[in-house]
Amino acid sequence: MPQSLSKLYIHLVFSTKGRTDTLPKAHLMEVHAYMAQILNSNNCKAISVGGTSNHVHLLFILSRTNSLADIVRLIKSNSAKWINEHNGLLNQFCWQDGYGAFSVSQSQVQKVVDYIKNQETHHYKKSFMEEYKQLLDAHGIGYDEKYMWD
Repeated sequence: MPQSLSKLYIHLVFSTKGRTDTLPKAHLMEVHAYMAQILNSNNCKAISVGGTSNHVHLLFILSRTNSLADIVRLIKSNSAKWINEHNGLLNQFCWQDGYGAFSVSQSQVQKVVDYIKNQETHHYKKSFMEEYKQLLDAHGIGYDEKYMWD
């Protein structure tokens, strides 16, 4: 086949270091917009970015020319640098080391978009840790809690 074609929807989730509420609520929209810009400038299509002051959800189409690990590294390193420079945190802000990435079928994209948009309401009832474990379980990803949190 002379062409390489793909359309892989990825739901990416990661938290702040120690799951602390260090993302300033007043700047969440700016942070999310910056992350979308990182995705788009690296040939990924940002669909939805949202979260709370201690974690973020990103739904995007993964570029066929970039690996997921490279995209995650770019998002985390560039956004942490941007947050520290724009919010006066003096290089104190950082993301957790790991992440969760889940494939999303075309038929479920709108459901995930709605889920991301309703993060603040969603977390009145459930902690990030509970949410993350449910996502892992729903996608059949095994884990050892002893090594899951940093």
